[in-house]
Order: sequence, then structure tokens, then C-alpha cells
Amino acid sequence: MKSLFNLENICVVLVEPRGPRNVGSVCRAMKNFGLRDLRLVNPKTNHLAHEARQMAVKATDLLEDARIFDSLAESLSDCATAFGTTRRFGKYREDLLHPDAAAEQILPLSSTDPVALVFGREDKGLHTAELDLCQRFITIPTDEALPSMNLAQAVALCLYELRKGQGRLQGAATGRKRLAGVKSMEEMYTHMEDSLTECGFLNPQNPDHIMRAFRRIFGRAGLNEREVRILRGLWSQVESLHDGRESVDDE
Repeated sequence: MKSLFNLENICVVLVEPRGPRNVGSVCRAMKNFGLRDLRLVNPKTNHLAHEARQMAVKATDLLEDARIFDSLAESLSDCATAFGTTRRFGKYREDLLHPDAAAEQILPLSSTDPVALVFGREDKGLHTAELDLCQRFITIPTDEALPSMNLAQAVALCLYELRKGQGRLQGAATGRKRLAGVKSMEEMYTHMEDSLTECGFLNPQNPDHIMRAFRRIFGRAGLNEREVRILRGLWSQVESLHDGRESVDDE
């Protein structure tokens, strides 16, 4: 029987971490709960420093195997779905999941595709443009008196819910479709923005307003590669029809 989840397909992505002790503690939490793939985006600290090794304890192998990337997009290029963590509520941060609900989605997805858990900076979290690269959002229901959690503690809490969720998935039915990767989705969004701007649907001065709504719609839909190709065919047809009308108008 096909496995309902594959922890090797789940990676933890830290965007511009500043504290070596946090990075080391994240490695320890990852090893506690059975994850091994750590990705660091433009780290602002030496992740192999003594302080990091001290906190990692017996997970220093994860520190040494961590991969470094210049951008979040690059770190997610092989992932089908990315779950971004945020404590800020806003217009483009809808359908926020608590960690237990997120685990119920992440684990089945991991059975066929790489999935990313993305955590932002210790002081500022993830920027809106970085959250645009994520298809789902996770928030931890903390108290208003002190809503911001320590980075390593937030990671540990999310990974605990993943591990706990495994039991609930035992014996569940499988058969989920294989999702399109982040790289493929980003190429589609670029094509879509160009086509809809050219035909006059998007305001070229502020296309992000509508595009973020489309990102949320398609993120919830969970598109596969065939569906992405169909949509790109639609954008190409929009461009063709628009170019044809322009040719007639020019005569």
C-alpha cells in the first residue's frame, strides 16, 4: 500500500535567520520529529558557529547538511506546495490554518511531492512578496499580550503537530493528485500577469492587487501540471485575440 506521508519530502525553510542558537535549536527539533531537510535563505549568521552546534546537540549533522540559497524562490524551486507562517492578519492573508490543521494537509501532500514549511525572520517574519510564493498560510494562536513566538519554538510546535498527525492518517485513503511545482506556478503567474495586463484587465500601475487574489484562488485549488498547461494555453489565447484586434484596428 502506498504511504500516506513521507517526512523526507518535508523541508524546513528559514528566511534570513539571525541567531545561531535558533538555527541549532531548529535542527534539534527537526531531528526530534523525524525531518532532515533544512534550507537557509540568505542567513545573517554563521549556521556552523559554536553556539549553533551547542543547541543542535546530536543534530549537528543537520546543520552541516543544511543547504544555503540566495532567495526564497530558489529554495522552493523543487517544492509542489509551500506553507508560509505568519502572525499578521491582512487582506492577502486569508484562510489561515492553525498548525494542527496545516499538518492534516501537509502530510498527505508529502506522500507524492516535496512540501516546504517556511519561517520568516526573528524580528519581521515573512514579507508579503515572500508570502506570495506560499500557497497556504499557518498562524499560531498566541495571546495578544505577546503574540510573537521564538523562531525555534514555532518550528518545534509545527513539527510536533506533523508528528501527531501521522496517527490520524494511518489507514486513510490515498489517491491525491500530483501538484504542480512552485517554479511552474510562478512561471504561470508571470505569463498570466503579462497577458491580463496586455489585454487591459490588470492595471499596469498596480497589478499585484488582483494578482494576489488569483494566487489565493489557485493556491486553494491545488493545480497539477496539466491544469497549469491548460491555464497557460488560455493566457496565450487571450494574447492572440488581443493581438488580432489590434491588427484590425490598425488597418
